[in-house]
Amino acid sequence: MVSATKNSWKATESNNPETRPAKSQSIKMSLTYDHIKSKLTEKFSDQVTNFEELYGMLSFEAPKEMNLKVMQFLFDEPDLNFRFLTDLTSVHYPDNAGRELAVVYHLHNLVDNVRVRFKVFTDINSPDVFTAANLFSAANWMERETYDFYGINFIGHPNLKRILNVDEMDYFPMRKEFPLEDQTRIDKDDDMFGR
Repeated sequence: MVSATKNSWKATESNNPETRPAKSQSIKMSLTYDHIKSKLTEKFSDQVTNFEELYGMLSFEAPKEMNLKVMQFLFDEPDLNFRFLTDLTSVHYPDNAGRELAVVYHLHNLVDNVRVRFKVFTDINSPDVFTAANLFSAANWMERETYDFYGINFIGHPNLKRILNVDEMDYFPMRKEFPLEDQTRIDKDDDMFGR
């Protein structure tokens, strides 16, 4: 009984930061957005732009030709360590001439629990972006879904084909190219559609 009390006391003491022995070699500074920005600027200079902190997450963009180089740097750099692709999607900006489609990558550093949002823009007439499937295996299906709904052609993808819609579809349904439903229609019973 005494030894159990003694062990409990030791466990409590080792959790107390004032009595815990210093581990100077294992102390690591937490990763900050300023550090990430400085590392990206140091490596790519003015090719990585539009740094913003939106909704508590660092966002930035690069030319579409640089997407793999930037992600490979974020992956390989030991103090950045962004090795998990949380999400990959697209956004259609119809009024943004020459930059109508954005491919958005959400990357996560699991060690420091830090996330970043990385964007590349492309012309809707040539929506070609290099695949990230060789760097992140999860990108495989995410890129197929993004192709299926937005028509982004991921160059080098091992199996780029529709994943949710039928193969015969000749359009991309998430693009803002279609009129919204006419709210003045009287031929539909709203009770049938949960409105």
